[in-house]
Amino acid sequence: MLLVKLDTGFNIEVEFPISPFHKRLFAWIIDLIINLLYMKVISQLVDIRSWNWSWEGVLASLPVLFYHLVSEVALNGQSPGKLAMRIKVITEAGGQPTLGQYLIRWVFRLIDFPYWILAFTFAQELPYWTIPLVFSGLAFVIFTPKSQRIGDLLAGTILIDLKNRTSWQDTVFTEVEASYQPRYPQVMQLSDRDINTLKSIIETVRRKNDYDLSMKIAERIKAKLRMNSDQDSFEFLQTLLKDYNYYSTN
Repeated sequence: MLLVKLDTGFNIEVEFPISPFHKRLFAWIIDLIINLLYMKVISQLVDIRSWNWSWEGVLASLPVLFYHLVSEVALNGQSPGKLAMRIKVITEAGGQPTLGQYLIRWVFRLIDFPYWILAFTFAQELPYWTIPLVFSGLAFVIFTPKSQRIGDLLAGTILIDLKNRTSWQDTVFTEVEASYQPRYPQVMQLSDRDINTLKSIIETVRRKNDYDLSMKIAERIKAKLRMNSDQDSFEFLQTLLKDYNYYSTN
């Protein structure tokens, strides 16, 4: 599996598995089926052949037009197809894309997946040698180091595989006992991204027994928050995560 190392908020590189091509393909197929089903339902209600450029036709086409933009913004980097295949859009810095980055990805779908070329070619309005351009986005995904299509390159985004990354990536929630007593109120100076990164690192340390990483992170957090602790590094990181959840929910 292709891995990419991204710098976190603590200046520590964390590995993210790049989404394999077959997952992107299946996600695209699922999204396509959803759009086709929508169009089929609409066609049963309205005679599509009579739409032309009427306002009814334009209005009914908007969900298909904005499908990927709206779903990725609403679902934090995932369309229903990506959600089903457990892949997600993130920035090359490892964070949540901005609206502008989602917008760039959406706009350049017309270049990455130019199906309109096929339509114009079959209508004999474009020469047949333009057909290979339909596969431009596919070529970029296959040959770029981070499997990025043109829209990803311009937006500064990548698609990662969530299969081996459990819910800690999408939420900072950690269950805290009712009798729990927090120790480090300074933890609230950390951002949500810092806490997400912290949870990621805790899982990495636990999975790889990489306690050198926990020591590095613990020292950097202590320096950043100007605090001391008598706990060992891994226990300190776990306590920070619990404290954050305690203060966030009380």
